[in-house]
Amino acid sequence: MVMREAVCLRRLGGRRCEEVRFGRFLANRKVTAERLLEGWNEQTAPAARGRHVLAIQDTTELNFRTTPTRRRGLGEIGKGGGHGALLHAMLALDADTGLCLGLVAGQIWTRRGRVSLAHGKRPLAQKESQRWLSTAAQAKTVLSAAASVTVIADRESDIYAEWATLPSPGFHLLTRVMHDRALSDGSSLYAAAERLAPADRAIVELPARAPHRAARRTQLTLRFGPIKVRRPRSNPGAPDLPASVALNLVEVVEMQPPDGVEPVHWRLLTTHAIPDAASAWRIVNWYKARWTIEQLFRVLKSQGLKLEDSQLDTADRLIKLTAIAAKAAALTLQLVQARHGRDTQPANLAFAPAEIGALDALNPSVEGKTRLQKNPHPRHSLPWAAWIIARLGGWDGYPSSKPPGPVTFHHGLQYFRAFATGWACKNVCMP
Repeated sequence: MVMREAVCLRRLGGRRCEEVRFGRFLANRKVTAERLLEGWNEQTAPAARGRHVLAIQDTTELNFRTTPTRRRGLGEIGKGGGHGALLHAMLALDADTGLCLGLVAGQIWTRRGRVSLAHGKRPLAQKESQRWLSTAAQAKTVLSAAASVTVIADRESDIYAEWATLPSPGFHLLTRVMHDRALSDGSSLYAAAERLAPADRAIVELPARAPHRAARRTQLTLRFGPIKVRRPRSNPGAPDLPASVALNLVEVVEMQPPDGVEPVHWRLLTTHAIPDAASAWRIVNWYKARWTIEQLFRVLKSQGLKLEDSQLDTADRLIKLTAIAAKAAALTLQLVQARHGRDTQPANLAFAPAEIGALDALNPSVEGKTRLQKNPHPRHSLPWAAWIIARLGGWDGYPSSKPPGPVTFHHGLQYFRAFATGWACKNVCMP
């Protein structure tokens, strides 16, 4: 999938017999989505050893095309009439470099009808929101060799049971605030934030977020301080949790946004200690890394593998295909990031042995005569492979040039696929 940038079985197989083999694999009852999900972290766990890992989790909807007479066993998603599946994934990044280390854990499911009992009256174990806790709990095992772990998520993960049960030495949480929580002193979280004195200001460049936000430069005001969140009174199972949890609040707000533009306003809760403004800005930067998982979902869907175009006929096979495609999307993200050469993970994360042989053969032809145009990365490392693919895609190879982007890698992979096919036939004798 990484090489062919597709999930279509016909394209993956190349020949009818290979297409049938892939189809049989997905139909095999012994091939389960659970086991495929377990395989997500086979390379991630050793890669995380000794690092501070940002474990970012989020959920995306997969809208597979259906008709009233052909639902393919898929349930409702979103607020419209779409049918599909939901993918919840956790992605590991190196906190110092931002490099993707791979997938950690997750869940894939399709809804089986609507639940009649109100959300607030159901215990957490019977809610879809339990995925935030169970995935983070899995991360404790998978990332046990890491120096420390910070689990990062958006507002839907702001669940009291998560704050009360998951943190431990070296295992932290960082989440954007969902709503105005009650504090143990009788006040509210939002009121406590307003009482905090401004600690610092900084000029930041906000990137464009299509289609509604243009890039702009703005000044953000920083405030931070300790708070103690009170246990909710109307949550089933809450009496078993501690009466309060001590956390730290970080708030950044845009005081003078342009006319007609919604101001930046983040309220972040974390278990990390925040002794000074520098530590608070570090928390903000770690949270900004959450956008990397949005890149993963784009690679999986519209800007890469186009998973939602799959025509597989059952939900079971689509879920298995999703589990495989999610890992391929993470590998593609690693390949694009490897262009910087800040890490030396092996090329076999994304390329088969025969393909690495083809890269070996190509490397001399894409290197220039000068030292600056030589492949600077360790042979058979992922940065080494990414450098070759980028050169095939039209990058000039000079360190001073603009780094190659996804489009360049797309063109390079297209060229390499054709070459690798021919390379595989190099010893075939023609009659």
